[in-house]
Amino acid sequence: MACILHIETSATVCSVAVSENGQCIFDQADHSGPNHAERLGTMMDEAMSFTDNHGIPFDAVAVSCGPGSYTGLRIGVSMAKGICYGRDLKLIGVPTLQLLCVPVLLRHELEDDALVCPMLDARRMEVYAAVYDRALREIRPVGADVVNADTYRGYLDEHPVYFFGPGAAKCMDTINHPNAHLIEGIEPLAKYMQPLAERRFLNGEFEDVAYFVPFYLKDFVAKQPKKLL
Repeated sequence: MACILHIETSATVCSVAVSENGQCIFDQADHSGPNHAERLGTMMDEAMSFTDNHGIPFDAVAVSCGPGSYTGLRIGVSMAKGICYGRDLKLIGVPTLQLLCVPVLLRHELEDDALVCPMLDARRMEVYAAVYDRALREIRPVGADVVNADTYRGYLDEHPVYFFGPGAAKCMDTINHPNAHLIEGIEPLAKYMQPLAERRFLNGEFEDVAYFVPFYLKDFVAKQPKKLL
């Protein structure tokens, strides 16, 4: 198994964790607001000092790769790249919406046919969302949804659907379906990245450190005129 440094800055919480052999051995999270530029460096120093003092070498850096806050993702990915270059480590990208599913799938009893719909807040009644089954198989890919009563009706008519994440609570009155369930208190945190990052590590699913960009930045860059790239 691997020792992986995890970085999560996609939303308002800034968090860092270290996992080794399937266990979280270091965890810090700052819930005081979107102050990633101020807090992430200090948290990274403490995480690396912890592993250095215990003689534990890193094998890779995992970073939440969006969707999420433009500024937050840039800060997290820039830090992850710097550590990878400085210590010659592999880079792992963890999709933020899959990350949100981890505490739900591990800690909550769901029906066998249940679907999960993690949501990140965009603006007004807009969210970034995806739909997965209990095995985290993608039922509907990530999309920017304008939520109304019909947005998820096709899934809700067939399955219980659990909504959670920073964008979920505002949508529940609008969704208004007997099969719609809200799970509160779910945030993207670095300590939940371990199972997803370790699976990618074992499968050799690494990112190109030089060219890796967060999820929605890829779409943004692809739309720019070539003369600007």
